[in-house]
Amino acid sequence: MGNPVQSAYLQALLLTGTRRRELAALCWADIDFQWKSLTIRDKVEGARVIPLTPYVAQLLTVLPRRSEWVFSSPSAANGQLTELTPGHKRALTAAGLPDLTLHGLRRSFGTLCEWVEVPSGVSAQIMGHKPSAIAEKHYRRRPLDLLRKWHDQVEAWILEQAGIDFVLMQAGLPAIK
Repeated sequence: MGNPVQSAYLQALLLTGTRRRELAALCWADIDFQWKSLTIRDKVEGARVIPLTPYVAQLLTVLPRRSEWVFSSPSAANGQLTELTPGHKRALTAAGLPDLTLHGLRRSFGTLCEWVEVPSGVSAQIMGHKPSAIAEKHYRRRPLDLLRKWHDQVEAWILEQAGIDFVLMQAGLPAIK
């Protein structure tokens, strides 16, 4: 994609499993690069803290800081990136992929978590789903480091499947195998 902010947004949407508006509303104050966490303004619980995975952290660190919004747009009235569907559709076409909605990226995250055998409660907590079972509601609140153990594995697996060698990227070498 020609727009690095849109590119980072779409990649982060797939790699975090967040709702599209939750991610679009991410502010720089919601990112803790030291403790590697994102505070997501959640429509279910109000807010949730999820891991900031290594690749997503790299995507975010290079974005311009032109407003409070991480995914900013100088042409938008409020400075926040808004209409992403056209860019998303162009990216799908360029990659030769079938039609997929922005919410489809969130669904894909949930499905891809199963390939890495992430416990369903872990992926649900990262995605901000309401706990569905009594044990999940009352007994299973996983700390950030436990979520990170699984979330980092999911990200690494997705990048591997996409042919992106993140180790090479960190060394400043071409990323695609």
